[in-house]
Amino acid sequence: MGLIKTKGLILAQNNMGDYDKMCTLLTPDLGKIGCSAKGARRAKSTLMAGTQFLCFGDFLLYKGASSYHINSCEPIEIFYNLRLDIDKLTYASRVAKIVNDVTDENQNTYRILQLTLNTIYMLSESDKDMEFIYSIFKIRLLSIIGFRPIIDKCTNCGSKENLRYFSFRDSGFKCESCGRQDKGAVQISDTTIKAIRYIILSDAKKIYSFELSDENKQELKLVSKIYLNDCLDKEYE
Repeated sequence: MGLIKTKGLILAQNNMGDYDKMCTLLTPDLGKIGCSAKGARRAKSTLMAGTQFLCFGDFLLYKGASSYHINSCEPIEIFYNLRLDIDKLTYASRVAKIVNDVTDENQNTYRILQLTLNTIYMLSESDKDMEFIYSIFKIRLLSIIGFRPIIDKCTNCGSKENLRYFSFRDSGFKCESCGRQDKGAVQISDTTIKAIRYIILSDAKKIYSFELSDENKQELKLVSKIYLNDCLDKEYE
């Protein structure tokens, strides 16, 4: 097979041998792939900058028998501010961990990559509440990968009126009457309901273009955390 040119984001990287690296690269059309970067840890290596954790760039790859090999890479964005702030880096690492867990090879991951880049950019470059950004990311990601909750009616009776609860058992909103009978459901405000709808339905470039009160952020945090952990059957921070 010849050379493959693609854009990609380094989700993880590990040292291999004395000077090499093994990188996990998220691409728009090849999915998540393992790539070796020979000599990337040498001081004068042209691969050093482009194979850093969370670097987004243009990659030239060659597919071997069991993995891809990075021939060259040109960084587009290294998200420098993440490397200066431990809190920003921590949240970005959490995002990368979740994305790593839900992606695989030979998958169309364009929308996931777009969301991941938008999220990391917001963490790196904005002053928005990082927990708020993280909550938005989780809900949007779940809607992309097949866990979109029902947001236009009660998941039990079908009513579109008086929606007051989020049901984790039935994956979506419930009206006040049905929500009270669901012991695992949490009551949320009308503002938070509108926020969840916006996160799921809005244009990809605009999902972070709104604000909430601290109280509504806490509701969103609770819903996003429990829903993510339930859907993926794993405990995330």
